[in-house]
Amino acid sequence: MKKVIVGMGTCGLSAGAQAAYDRLSEILAEHPESFRLTRTGCIGMCYREPLVEVRDNGIRTIYGEVTPELTEEIFERHIAGGTVLDDHVVYRLDEDGASGGSEARYLILQKRIVLRNCGNIDPESLEEYVAAGGYVALRKALAEMTPEAIIREVTASGLRGRGGAGFPTGLKWSFAAGQDSDIKYVVCNADEGDPGAFMDRSILESDPHAVLEGMIVCARAIGASAGYIYCRAEYPLAVRRLTIAIEGAREKGYLGRDILGSGFDFDVKIKQGAGAFVCGEETALFASIEGQRGMPRIRPPFPAEKGLWAKPTNNNNVETYANVPWIISNGAEAFAACGTEKSKGTKVFALAGKVVRGGLAEVPMGTTIHDLVFEIGGGIKDGREFKAVQMGGPSGGCIPAELDRTPVDFESIPATGAIMGSGGLVVLDDTACMVEIARFFLDFTQNESCGKCTFCRIGTRRTLEILTRITKGEGEPGDTDKITELGNRIREASLCGLGQSAPNPAITTIKYYRDEYDAHIDDKRCPAGACIALVDFYIDPEKCTGCTLCAKKCSVEAITGEPKQTHVIDREKCVRCGRCIASCRFEAIYTK
Repeated sequence: MKKVIVGMGTCGLSAGAQAAYDRLSEILAEHPESFRLTRTGCIGMCYREPLVEVRDNGIRTIYGEVTPELTEEIFERHIAGGTVLDDHVVYRLDEDGASGGSEARYLILQKRIVLRNCGNIDPESLEEYVAAGGYVALRKALAEMTPEAIIREVTASGLRGRGGAGFPTGLKWSFAAGQDSDIKYVVCNADEGDPGAFMDRSILESDPHAVLEGMIVCARAIGASAGYIYCRAEYPLAVRRLTIAIEGAREKGYLGRDILGSGFDFDVKIKQGAGAFVCGEETALFASIEGQRGMPRIRPPFPAEKGLWAKPTNNNNVETYANVPWIISNGAEAFAACGTEKSKGTKVFALAGKVVRGGLAEVPMGTTIHDLVFEIGGGIKDGREFKAVQMGGPSGGCIPAELDRTPVDFESIPATGAIMGSGGLVVLDDTACMVEIARFFLDFTQNESCGKCTFCRIGTRRTLEILTRITKGEGEPGDTDKITELGNRIREASLCGLGQSAPNPAITTIKYYRDEYDAHIDDKRCPAGACIALVDFYIDPEKCTGCTLCAKKCSVEAITGEPKQTHVIDREKCVRCGRCIASCRFEAIYTK
């Protein structure tokens, strides 16, 4: 029987996957023996959602941008009639391994370890995870390996933490394993707060058992008996699928007491975070789990010695744990064969911004920014000029287009002044104002500062005030020096990673785009035309239809014109509020 699979991750559901699934359910009710209907998570091709896959005798055919109407055509022509709808195929994999489809290159250029099951199995089915090789690593770790052997294997693999710091995972586990305590904890940081990042969410929604299995193997290695997954409450689908996975694992003996008859006990709970960005810092995360206000703690002592409830604790992020089952099953050597000398394995990136193919991509460490943006991401939308990538979230930095041959690894990216972070990669084109980009991220980090450290609490506010003045045309000579000095002080005096990296967006944009700052400060001009206070508004007579909507929205009556006739803007009256450009449905209003 043919199998029909609908992508039901957050990206698919947002694009209308539920409607496609419901229509397929209705068709199945009318033709009950024609196919089997199931769900899957995100395959990473978010830009072509909703996705519907038809599997037939080893052949996979994935259709993109599927509407309820298209599902009917897929059933009538492909499922019932045996004819593939070539115009709608985004990916096709034959039983002999040959691939095709309009988006085949997007997947072919990737190497999938973390995302190996994403988009391939039903995330709510333990049976499908096991059929795909799930929990083989756990059985091996319990029956064939000592805790010391597990740590040696993870160490030999070269796996480094994927949350941003890049600390060697095996070494981190060994610290916690070496502690003598009545109880130890394993914590998974799923508090993904970077704007534009959705790697952890998609993994949890698409392959939750892989994360659980990685945590259980870690617990066996360090001697832990309890674990927590700290997940954002804004990820309800991830929380629901994690809950289903935990209950299923307990029922089948992969969690709880005497796991698989080994005498090893370990269980996991979910703690939902309230959305505080600072709780992505591990000691603030621990405080939140304990019911306290999420604020970082002084280190040392480090979490391996005194972490959650002052007990030895190992904390890694979602992607790090998801690598572990593959390493144990396939061996450290196989993992270390991928990547660079000091950065082994693969990295998952969330491609967002002005890129053609926005979604998830997993590539070997050492892949260049250029290959991520142009080979996998398909280049810049609307044929515009590539300007920069913003990496590492609000605590990251901007890397200019001229450095796009930089390898993505734990050594090369920090050398540019940015950080790799957890994997968010926002692509910017020539319409982006780098001063405004810095202001945007400083606004975010200033709002998210917990306030414990004076330089983070006040220093980020002073920096934000200067950047805001500059974008309003009120910049003063010496402002860039003040931002740099403040940034250095904030870095030196802040307790946690949020404050220590908060100045990065401003400092990297000053480093690479000083001319834009000078134009704002000296010439009162925004070269990108993005800062409303520094541009003039114009109406293109060839595009204006005279609909009068912009004139109705203008509160100062700066726009005049008869209905169905070209309108004009009186720039002396215009207060540059931007309401006209936001209201125009014909893209007739522009700035310069």
